[in-house]
Amino acid sequence: MGRTPKVLTVAFQGELGAFSEVAARQLCGPDAGMAPCQRFVDVFERVSSGKASAAVIPVENTLHGSIHENYDNLLQNQLVIVAETQVRIVHNLIAAPGVSFKKVRRVFSHPVALNQCLDFFAAHPEVEKAPFYDTAGSVKMLMEQRPPDAAAIASSAAAVQYGARILKRGIEDDHQNFTRFVLLLREREARKRLASVKADGWKTSLVFTTKNQPGAIFRALGAFALRDLSLTKIESRPLRGKPWEYLFYLDFLGDARDASAKNAIAHLAELADFHRVLGCYPRGV
Repeated sequence: MGRTPKVLTVAFQGELGAFSEVAARQLCGPDAGMAPCQRFVDVFERVSSGKASAAVIPVENTLHGSIHENYDNLLQNQLVIVAETQVRIVHNLIAAPGVSFKKVRRVFSHPVALNQCLDFFAAHPEVEKAPFYDTAGSVKMLMEQRPPDAAAIASSAAAVQYGARILKRGIEDDHQNFTRFVLLLREREARKRLASVKADGWKTSLVFTTKNQPGAIFRALGAFALRDLSLTKIESRPLRGKPWEYLFYLDFLGDARDASAKNAIAHLAELADFHRVLGCYPRGV
């Protein structure tokens, strides 16, 4: 996977130490500047306005499926996917120095992280789940406020970032818990990157709509089947402003510049009311 040495500032949702920062460093290198944002929409705005060079966002988790908010954000903004990576989600029980496990009665974290550690809470019924806006943010809060009976669930990177201590490692219910992240650039920078990056395998992401009539999706997908292009994902999302109409997000293995992919996309364009390529990028391992 190619690196992006010219990327100086990478926007992501969450506090420093979040899993999104881990993904950003995998994609952009350890020296890239980080720009934490409170909301996903702020991440897109930061890059669109030029306040950040790139964005890293999660799009899919192996346990909870797609992050639908970010699929909507991809449609509403003109940023282009240029790379992807996967992060193994390892949840750790973290506390401020001096707080032992036997003192813990509250555990703060994002609701999704709390729900991915239900076996831990079942084994320790005396410990209360305390929802918080962010995993890494919960560790930051503990180190600022120092509650004597509280811990947090977050990444090991968050413990290092804020000088906290890991009490228990890997407390997630399912160890096959991965999140897929994508790197986004503005269109001009994306074109430059695509022209220079070499990869063994490529993936292309796009979105389209069709008329609500018999066989419309069958024919649309046939544009790829006829050219032996393997689909890795297809998902529908409501089309805002048009009740009961849908957008279809699709990933396929292939380089959008190759003849077979070009022909498939051109074929789809003949069938679709709307289509847009969201990105063509090296396939993540």
